[in-house]
Amino acid sequence: MSFKKKKLQRSIFVLSIAGLLFSGYLSGIKFFSGTCSFNETCPYVLGYPACYYGFFMFLVLFGSSLLMILKKYKENILHKTIWGVSLAGILFAGFLSIQELFFSSCPEGGCNYGLGLPTCAYGFVVYVTIFVLSSIILCSKK
Repeated sequence: MSFKKKKLQRSIFVLSIAGLLFSGYLSGIKFFSGTCSFNETCPYVLGYPACYYGFFMFLVLFGSSLLMILKKYKENILHKTIWGVSLAGILFAGFLSIQELFFSSCPEGGCNYGLGLPTCAYGFVVYVTIFVLSSIILCSKK
């Protein structure tokens, strides 16, 4: 395995940990306090907060990238899983970010996001980065 591929795999692993911690924090606050972090509104999907879905997707990315680094499963299947889950995350978080940024009605005329953007937007950035890195790995095999 090339040094570049190992570096890309480690980067995916680190990003999946970051996403898991961030979505885990958001999910934990929502689950235990009933409120959303950073004084934001929580988008709901099928009756559950969006951060729960983000946590699950980042958990899958974390598990897949961990198995990939430990070489415990067929590498090609893991790369495709990471690619597919990150694509699903892009669509999910991207849709919610667009809804929050452009189509939400905030009280008193302005949205105040504790981190400058909706939290879904940060998940979107992480998903895009993982998607790009996994695409580079998959394309380098051909």
